[in-house]
Amino acid sequence: MQGAGDRDVRTPTSRIRVLLVTKSLGHGGAEKLLVDLVATGDHKAFDYEVAYILDSEDTLVPAVESQGITVHRLGATHNLDVRWMVAFRRLLKRKQYDIVHFHLPYSAALGRPVVLSFPRGHRPVTLYTEHSLWTKVSPLVKLLNGLTIRFDDAVVAVSQAAFDALPVRVGRRARVVVHGVDLSSSVELVSRRSEVRRGVRTELDLPDGELLAVTVANLRSEKGYDVLLECAALVAERGLPITFVAAGAGSLADELAHTHRALGLGDRFRFLGRRADALALMTAADIVVLPSRQEGLPVVLMEATSVGAAIVATSVGGVPQVITDGWNGLLVSPGRPEVLADAIERLWAEPELRATLGRQAGADSTRFDIARASAELEELYRALLMD
Repeated sequence: MQGAGDRDVRTPTSRIRVLLVTKSLGHGGAEKLLVDLVATGDHKAFDYEVAYILDSEDTLVPAVESQGITVHRLGATHNLDVRWMVAFRRLLKRKQYDIVHFHLPYSAALGRPVVLSFPRGHRPVTLYTEHSLWTKVSPLVKLLNGLTIRFDDAVVAVSQAAFDALPVRVGRRARVVVHGVDLSSSVELVSRRSEVRRGVRTELDLPDGELLAVTVANLRSEKGYDVLLECAALVAERGLPITFVAAGAGSLADELAHTHRALGLGDRFRFLGRRADALALMTAADIVVLPSRQEGLPVVLMEATSVGAAIVATSVGGVPQVITDGWNGLLVSPGRPEVLADAIERLWAEPELRATLGRQAGADSTRFDIARASAELEELYRALLMD
């Protein structure tokens, strides 16, 4: 492990220089966590910068820069465009960071060899955060990640499920740091829930008595949108006054639009595209639904608890770390639209249960304060530099 003694001499007032490296700064759970981490960090002690690989995935760049954080675009046009590695090396040579913290397997698998290309006495400390499940990436990225992860000085998993999915040799030296969300935004929205609810319902032109079920997730196969659409069709067949809306975008947009038309859902299910106000949508929701087939620690569920939403989610990955069935939400098996529809119908029929689950979700959300996770990571940074 490379220690602080091998670096340039620091003055007592120098800040520790940290570069967070990610594949994308587009909409996504891992990306949102990264933005919140740098926003809540100790900027008197740490000098944070962020580098992202895919040039087109830049939606969250303004959110990072608004915190006074420098963002570096590495300029890849697609996954096979590895010219970004050259830009990354130039950046490391120019800035001489103390710590490089990789997020997401692609950035780590290809970024570590760049760090290793420097002489031993001139390499930053490196660490890696596993946001999802080790096995749920492409075989090539998983292979490269497995071959190079031994060079990292520390490994972090964002949930127990993500930790459990690590190879045994990696898990022996990994630790769980449960990440979270910026609770201050949620507090502000909850304080004016009635106003937020009126605004959303007016925008969607929902009649009185119609329940609003909200899903916030990218349009990818692992998010279970095919199941959600079938569930919505079942809910419509049962004559329940529930409108489904989905905030998100992704590669399955055309396929899901075709399924939507085939099921004849019309306005009973609406794709809203990417929404900057996703947290407000969940604040206004009667039910928040997450039908995923796989998850690490889903940011959207932590956000949903923070606004006191009544939640129905599938019991996969790190979801049970957030939701306890019957306590602060309802859990169902993945891939079963009829079971999902039954749970949603139960919440429609039992408004008292919706209110109780929402209240408990809000109370439990204090476990997921991103400021606590940020402080824990900064303690880890200090410890690594002391070794």
